[in-house]
Amino acid sequence: MSYIIDRRLNSKNKSTVNRQRFLKRYRKQIRKSVSDAVNQRNMTDMEQGESISIPKKDISEPVFGHGQGGRRTIVHPGNKEFAEGDRLPRPQGGEGGSGSGEGAGDSGEGMDDFVFQISQSEFLEFMFEDLELPNMVKRQLSGTDNFSYHQAGISEVGNANQMNLVRTMRSAQARRIALGGKKRKKRRALRQQLELLVEPLSESDQLQKLDIEEEIEVLTKKLNALPFIDEFDLKYNLKVKVPKPSPKAVMFCIMDVSGSMTQDIKNTAKRFFFLLYIFLQRNYKKIDVVFIRHHTQASEVDEETFFYDRETGGTVVSSALEMLGDIIEERYPPEQWNIYTAQASDGDNWPNDQPKCHQLMTEKILPLVQYFTYIEIGGNQPQELWHLYQGIQKDFSHNFATSRVEDNAGIYPVFRELFKKRIGHES
Repeated sequence: MSYIIDRRLNSKNKSTVNRQRFLKRYRKQIRKSVSDAVNQRNMTDMEQGESISIPKKDISEPVFGHGQGGRRTIVHPGNKEFAEGDRLPRPQGGEGGSGSGEGAGDSGEGMDDFVFQISQSEFLEFMFEDLELPNMVKRQLSGTDNFSYHQAGISEVGNANQMNLVRTMRSAQARRIALGGKKRKKRRALRQQLELLVEPLSESDQLQKLDIEEEIEVLTKKLNALPFIDEFDLKYNLKVKVPKPSPKAVMFCIMDVSGSMTQDIKNTAKRFFFLLYIFLQRNYKKIDVVFIRHHTQASEVDEETFFYDRETGGTVVSSALEMLGDIIEERYPPEQWNIYTAQASDGDNWPNDQPKCHQLMTEKILPLVQYFTYIEIGGNQPQELWHLYQGIQKDFSHNFATSRVEDNAGIYPVFRELFKKRIGHES
């Protein structure tokens, strides 16, 4: 019998590989549980781990059984109720009600669903799986700290692990040929002279032979003294550090805080932006986030003010769009930055402000951004801003997406739809 002993070092996380296999196997059930948890949680609890429950029927394992095998003859006892060809009625009753587990009957005994805990990191991984910022392209090289190493010829200095053996041996052979060429040529000539001496040798020929042999020996020692590899021969692969284009990106978060936005609608909008903020912080190390709140006036604020300030007022959407365009022009040149915008509102806007919004969107904003998303929150009929954006979207369908949600339960599915991975573009 063979025994397999696993001596791989896995420190304290000895079951890491098995856990990853388990998460991969039950990915569908875990994603559903994560989605349900996101819809039910408060914003402050959004990043925590979660207890995942997997139905007992989904964790059953296949087993191998050993059958009787061969041909067997069995005699079964007869019965008084059925004859050959009769149809057997289905047993009365169902598969059970809401018992405490599998096989639960009058005794109340059975098997519970399998429950396990996923970490914060695993929870966020499932939450943002298959999501990305669309249409991201690589911009300028300035200010980047991402580099790659490329082959750039041969150098005479370097580390031992960078040595080019082929070039080194070629250089060594060339050096030996260059330094020993004349000596080899002279030695060949002396050997030819030695061959011309014919036996029996006279006394003078004997002396000449000894001189030739002595000279050949001296030349051979000099040739053998040439080092096989000299420091001069060592050649190293030269690699240069080349900066890689950095996908610089900025996300503008625009939230309506006017009087028409009830507290429930604001909470739903904040939930959307909070999901977006966590997604950006986790998936993109280098990205600027700009927060803009607006009622009749727009203002650029910090994260704390954006999510928790209670300031309110009327509704002039163009004030936020105008500020967005000004900030892009001042700080984020489109030829250097990937520009994204997410806007949330109840759709209410002053009628006389609609033309200005249309002009700003079509002339100053959408031609410059990589992707613009708008969600309208509330259970009412579509409002003025929704109708305006629907008309604009026909001409900017490649980088403009809109969606409507009623309450918190609809935010996560809409969020996944807006930022799902698109196949066939650079990211």
